[in-house]
Amino acid sequence: MTVLRRMVSPKWALTTLLALAGMAVCIRLGIWQLDRLDQRRAFNAQVETMRAMPPLNLNEEIPADIASMEWRAVTVTGEYDFENQVALRNQVHDGAVGYHLITPLQFDGTAVLVNRGWVPAESGSAPDEWRVYDEAGAVTVSGQIRLGQGKPAFGGVADALPMDGSRLAVWNNLDVEMISTQLPYPILDVFVQPNAGAGDDVPPIPYQPAIELTEGPHFGYALQWFTFAAILFFGYPFYLRKQDD
Repeated sequence: MTVLRRMVSPKWALTTLLALAGMAVCIRLGIWQLDRLDQRRAFNAQVETMRAMPPLNLNEEIPADIASMEWRAVTVTGEYDFENQVALRNQVHDGAVGYHLITPLQFDGTAVLVNRGWVPAESGSAPDEWRVYDEAGAVTVSGQIRLGQGKPAFGGVADALPMDGSRLAVWNNLDVEMISTQLPYPILDVFVQPNAGAGDDVPPIPYQPAIELTEGPHFGYALQWFTFAAILFFGYPFYLRKQDD
């Protein structure tokens, strides 16, 4: 009996289907890892390109395509609007849980959200309790342009505005678009992540996320999955050839 006839015979038909399904899954996982690699390369290119550009002064220019400039250095001078400040829950600093204060900074007739940094959970979860961290008068913020984010694709909890029309003070995600709907004025569709100064340990404590500009393990993982598919493709017929009729 030929290998092909044996593969579709009643005795081996189910095993053949399982082997084919295994090959398909391995190939799909390999393609997924190559997609992840492309995404990683695009991210690296974005960061490197923006870091090579001079700092953007929002008081002098607000580009129409500012949402395409994530990770570019930015500076802006204005005054904080603490009445419309919100907080981001479940933020950790040196092992302690707290919040990030997200405050609109008004300047030249517009505004931008600023992630001012971490405050301890003991500060409370009510807006009036955060007022101890107010910075009166004009301030200059230097940092990086960042894009907001809604609920992550995997895990996380989506935010929902109260049905009674009241303001949502504590958020799960720094969703710039959704936060803007409860502000009495328009804001930019990005936020500013301020730089942390040396020895800056007084709340709110700003931070910059660590960025690893590597391609990661995705190419190696893709090769592994394609190798598993090849083993099934060539190994399964070889195995059948060795079986007795």
